[in-house]
Amino acid sequence: MEEALRYAGVGLVATAALTWLAADEARAIRSARVAGVLALALLALWFGAVIWVAPIERAQGIVQKIFYVHVPCAPVAYLGFVMTAVGGIGFLWRRDAHWDRVAISSAEVGVLFCTLILVTGPIWAKPVWNHWWVWDLRLTSTLVLWFIYAAYLFLRTLSSGTDEARAFASIYGILGTAAIPFVFFAVDLAQGKTLHPSNPAREGLPASMLVPLLLGFVAFACVFWYLFARRLEVAKLEARQS
Repeated sequence: MEEALRYAGVGLVATAALTWLAADEARAIRSARVAGVLALALLALWFGAVIWVAPIERAQGIVQKIFYVHVPCAPVAYLGFVMTAVGGIGFLWRRDAHWDRVAISSAEVGVLFCTLILVTGPIWAKPVWNHWWVWDLRLTSTLVLWFIYAAYLFLRTLSSGTDEARAFASIYGILGTAAIPFVFFAVDLAQGKTLHPSNPAREGLPASMLVPLLLGFVAFACVFWYLFARRLEVAKLEARQS
């Protein structure tokens, strides 16, 4: 529970910062340049740390370094889906199309990072478990989360763009976040009946592993920020042309 509260606290801070940024569409779009520079710098540091600082794990070998891609993708995907809910709440409250654009932009970037989770997981799993995929509770629940927001994007594509359609999509996007805690606690809920490892941060990580991991979290968050701002700009241009 203490670990969950720490993650929730960090998530709330990140969500509050992005919400403040997104509240002013022009400010959010302008911030893309700053986010891009930060993302490039941090990705370079992260990549160097993964290659030269992170050790080669004894049991799993070099394939374990996928950990530094796979794990940081998860909180960023969750952030995208939470921001989809924030945009939905903003639209339902204000009936402002800007918040609807925030929701769709966040959902698209969130689905991208969730896809990366599902792609890197099997690449890591094959040499470790000798299977590309097993119906592990964490894997299955992550796949369900992906389907929830892929369906959201599909729904938005088919909707007529009316306020009623936007309101329905907003409610769907808000309710979809209920799946996030289930994914996060999936290993605990499985009570040992899962091949998926528990969160290694609980046992503690040596600095040589923790530094690349934390750099990954921050770098991927900046990538999310950049992609979100650019997608918001595209959504604004689309709205002008419609």
